[in-house]
Amino acid sequence: MTKKSGLADSPFFIKPQPRPPEAEVTPLVKQKKPRIKEKKVKQEIVVSRHHDTTQPSNHDTTVSRYHDTIVELLRKTVKIVGKEAATHRFTVEEKKAIKKIVFTYEDQGVLTSENEITRIAVNYLIEDYEQNGESSLLDKVLKALNT
Repeated sequence: MTKKSGLADSPFFIKPQPRPPEAEVTPLVKQKKPRIKEKKVKQEIVVSRHHDTTQPSNHDTTVSRYHDTIVELLRKTVKIVGKEAATHRFTVEEKKAIKKIVFTYEDQGVLTSENEITRIAVNYLIEDYEQNGESSLLDKVLKALNT
């Protein structure tokens, strides 16, 4: 007769049973979803017998600016703690608007700060400029300010 006592009797220390070979194993780490490449859609052009042919100016599908890749890029960038001190001059209205955004998110349980919101905006402008150059928002506003 064997006597069991202590932690060996705990259900946490039961030897695992071997799995049958057909059992499916669920990974603990999320795997990245494969990227889906966008397909260009061919546009059919119907030509009237009495008019010249005109082709549409934009053949590509427009992708939303808030695409997952931009959001992820901004998230990674803002997660890095900024150590360079900077002073920026905001108007009273700009400062109130940023504070209102901070409080709105805090009411929803999302912690943020004026600094974080400002860094998101700055990094968005930088990324947009690097991707789009002269057609970026920054380029257009700067040119409008200097005309």
